[in-house]
Amino acid sequence: MGEKKWYVLRTAGGKEKKAKEYLEKEIEKGDLKDQVSQVLVPVEKKYVVKNGKRVATEKLLFPGYVLIEAELSAELEYVIRNLVPGMSGFLTEKKSSNPNERIAVPLREDEVRRILGQQDEDVAGAAETEVDYQVGEAVRITDGPFTGFDGTIDEIVEDRSKLKVIVMIFGRKTLLELNFNQVTKE
Repeated sequence: MGEKKWYVLRTAGGKEKKAKEYLEKEIEKGDLKDQVSQVLVPVEKKYVVKNGKRVATEKLLFPGYVLIEAELSAELEYVIRNLVPGMSGFLTEKKSSNPNERIAVPLREDEVRRILGQQDEDVAGAAETEVDYQVGEAVRITDGPFTGFDGTIDEIVEDRSKLKVIVMIFGRKTLLELNFNQVTKE
């Protein structure tokens, strides 16, 4: 048995997850599980605040590509190139001895560590939140003891998912610290 390496597979745009599913089914059907460790579609998880609600979204890190950790064999290459819908094969380079022949090129170890490290960070840590609020923007408080009050955003603290909002209470400006999901745009 040889050593398993990471390879990049080209897929039709927007079909990465479907191609991964088909590939995993073909690997299971062809009893090639001992040659393949994992198939991966690298994504970055983000949270976006829309209308006061925190919505999770996934963004593809490499659109049009799927990663596979495998020990390549002729049978596995045939399955990937010919039996998986939406998959067009490996990222390749020309062989120096025969320029018409192309061979699959494994990823370098540092590339693999960078990609997998980024995946692990996304899984382990809280995902990044994208904010569609701006300083000076008018908002309405929808949750908490100040529900129904109107205010103006004074500061955005993205790393803590908080907004500092100035609200008029009893004729005085009061600074409140609120979560992104406690306010909506006016």
